[in-house]
This record gives sequence, structure tokens and C-alpha cells, in this order.
Amino acid sequence: MDAAIDDGVDVLSMSLGGGFAPYPNDVIAIGAYRAMQRGIIVSCSAGNEGPESETLTNQAPWIMTVGASTTDRKILVTASLGNGEKIHGETAKGFHSIKKKKLVHPRSNLTGTTYCDTDFGIDDVRGKIVMCDGGGAKSRTEKAEAVKSAGGAAIILVNDESVGDTTMVGVYPLPAIQIGYTDGVKIQAYLNSTSKPKATIVFKGTVLGDNRAPVVAPFSSRGPNIASPGILKPDIIGPGVNILAAWPNSIFPNTTFYMVSGTSMSCPHLSGVAALLKSAHPDWSPAVIKSAIMTTADRTNRAGNPIENDKMQPAELFAIGSGHVNPTRANDPGLVYDISPDDYIPYLCGMNFTDKEVSVIVQRNVDCSEVNSIIDSQLNYPSFSIILGSTPQSYTRTVTNVGKANASFDVEIVSPDGVIVRVEPERLWFWESGEKLSYNVTFTRSAADGATKNGEGFIKWNSADHSVRSPISVVFV
Repeated sequence: MDAAIDDGVDVLSMSLGGGFAPYPNDVIAIGAYRAMQRGIIVSCSAGNEGPESETLTNQAPWIMTVGASTTDRKILVTASLGNGEKIHGETAKGFHSIKKKKLVHPRSNLTGTTYCDTDFGIDDVRGKIVMCDGGGAKSRTEKAEAVKSAGGAAIILVNDESVGDTTMVGVYPLPAIQIGYTDGVKIQAYLNSTSKPKATIVFKGTVLGDNRAPVVAPFSSRGPNIASPGILKPDIIGPGVNILAAWPNSIFPNTTFYMVSGTSMSCPHLSGVAALLKSAHPDWSPAVIKSAIMTTADRTNRAGNPIENDKMQPAELFAIGSGHVNPTRANDPGLVYDISPDDYIPYLCGMNFTDKEVSVIVQRNVDCSEVNSIIDSQLNYPSFSIILGSTPQSYTRTVTNVGKANASFDVEIVSPDGVIVRVEPERLWFWESGEKLSYNVTFTRSAADGATKNGEGFIKWNSADHSVRSPISVVFV
């Protein structure tokens, strides 16, 4: 990181992470702070430990933390069952279509499982389409190789329940279709309904326009932010499933590109967007670039419905942060939330780090007794993450007009269930471009419902030309 900083880069893209560590012990956080001081935006992967909560890495507020989502592109394969039902899945490698053949779901004699990871039990898989469940000791590729070695005609690879319905493709040695857990249940029901199950497989190639996209990837790490609960993470999601990526020959000989899934794929997408914004707006700080990306993000999919998770349920803020990146809108955000390097010092002192620990992070001597410390939720961040009890909480945010002069913005509030959100003033009038104005937000609990642990909402500043949205996450205590 130091070498890149000294080389004068504009963006640092870091598809790596080491799990949770306090900032003074987190070398990425320390290096990213130094980069931010030099005007370099740092984009980092959120991690691949989802869908479990509190699995994020790279949680510091001066880092842009990126989760992963699907795209609207599928390399489509359709399995037609003997009862007429069609199951749609994906693959990374096309084959000739498979005419009607017997469909089997072998169960191991050794373990009693249907993973295809030990043996095929009493089933003779030769010349048949073999369904293998997700899980077990072997990878999907190893299962496909085992089926091919046993003479199988094709393989249907089913996600396990924890992965859900997002399909992550691979390259296999025989005709293969990767399907979601729900579709696997449908095939199992068909197998149970007949003594002579049959299926055909048709490879249809690349198809664009999946209306459910983007969907949050099941592996994408989730919040809340362990290091700093008052900072909502991840910040943003972007394309990270089935991405055609450069690939070293040392892993797969004679292969220079491969379909890869992970937040290591979504991170460089956001790094590219950040580079475009830096090129278009050279005077924008790292915090302004991140704010522009966050406040203009999409919250709906191509069908106009809320972005979903892999279980086909609306995704929560701890999965998507501000939403899915929209590069076009990010180039003209209207208002931005800026944070200077020194603005982080009151935040760090408020986290009760020692003077020495803060000095390690900011790389100069700091005496927190001389600093007006703030709690993390008070940082001028483009989102709100509130731990709310019976006492109302108030916070101040400052926005900068990066649009035209003589512009007015009116506030729109969608309060989380169980919370009253008040914003003062309700209108911001900017006479000049570059002008800064502040507003105050108060969060008050309206009802004590022991069954409700958290709520979500947003604050949006609307003008004739712009809509500037800040998500609100509330955890009740």
C-alpha cells in the first residue's frame, strides 16, 4: 500500500481482508487511512462469509466496503422434467443438449447422503442424468468428475439450503446445470412422484435481462459493524457473481479467463466507478466520492421491486448497505457528505482508543484529552446506524452542494417501524455551488415491542434534479 501511495495512484482496489481486528491492529485500516490522507479512495471487499451476520471485514469508515450481487446475465440451461416442468439453471460451459434420459438421485451406501461425494449406492449412473445435492466433502468440480468417471451423461448440481437460489457457475468435464435449492426441491418432488423419472437438458447460451437482478450473493458478508456499530456497513454492493475474470495459468493450464464469484470481483467494479468519478471530478475527496456512490445507489431491482437476498426475500441494510451502485447517477449526486482526514480523530478518540493507538492510525501524535470526542453515529457519514433505547438521540449532518446554484432540497422521511424521525430544517436552500449546510436528525422510540429487534428506513433530500438518499438502520436495546 505504501508503494502505491508513493506512486501517486488515485484509487486503491484491495480484494482481500483478514476478518475483524481493532483499527490499531488492522494493517489494511492503517494503510487505508494514510492513503485517504493523500486523497486516495480505498475500495475493499466486504468478505465472503455470508449469509451469517457480523462477518464483515474492512469495516473502517474511511474505507469503501463492497458487498457482492448478481448481474442480469445468465448462461442459461434448462432441464425439462418428464412431468413437463422446466427448471432453469446456469453453466459456464456449453455442451450439446441432452436428449431424454433417465434421471437419478443416488444415495451413498457409506453415508446415506445424496452429495455424490463418496459412492453412488445401488444406482448405475451410466448414461443417466445425475442429480447431486450441495454439501459434502467434495467440491462441485470433483462431483462432476466422479459422475463422468462412472459414465454419467450429465449432472444437475443443486445448491444446499444455506446457499439458497443464487447459482455460481463453474466449468465441468461433462454437461452440467447448476440450480438453486428451491428448484432442487421441485426435482425431488418429481422423483418421488414417479417410478420412471426422465429429463432432458438444453443449453441456451447467454441470456440478458433477468428482472430479479441484482440479488445479494449468499456469500457476501453481512453487518452489523462489529468494530463500530454506529457506522453502517457494507457501504454498497456491486456485481460479484459469475464474473468473467483474468485467471492465472498456474491454477488452470491453458486458461486465461474464468468465471469467478466473490466480493473480490465486486470490489474492483466499485474501484472502477471511483476512478471514473475521480476523473470527472478531480477535486472530489475520497469521502465525497464514496458519498456520491452511496446516496445515489439503487434500492430496487430491474422489475422495480426491493432488492432481494438469495432466499427471495427483501434484503436488509446489513446486506446491501446503501444499495446497488448506479454509476450514472453517482456522477451527479447533487449533495455530498464530506469528511476530512482530521474529522476522523474525534471519532477515533470517541471509540476509547488510547492516545498511542489513535496516533498509530493517524500517524501523528494525538492527545485525546484535547479533542472534542464524538460517538461513531455522529460522524458525517452518508448513512445512519443507530443503537436506540428509551432515550431520544440527535445527530448533525453537513451536506455540500456539488450541483447548481439556487437549489432547494426538501426532506422526505420514511421512519423505521417503532421510531419517530424528525429532521430540522425540513428544507435546505443553497445559493451557491460548493455551499455547506447542516441539518439535525432526532430519533425517538415510539413503541417498546420486545419482538422487534431492528428497523429500517431512510432520509431523502429531494430537489427538482436530484434525490439524495441516506439509509437508516436502527437496532433496539
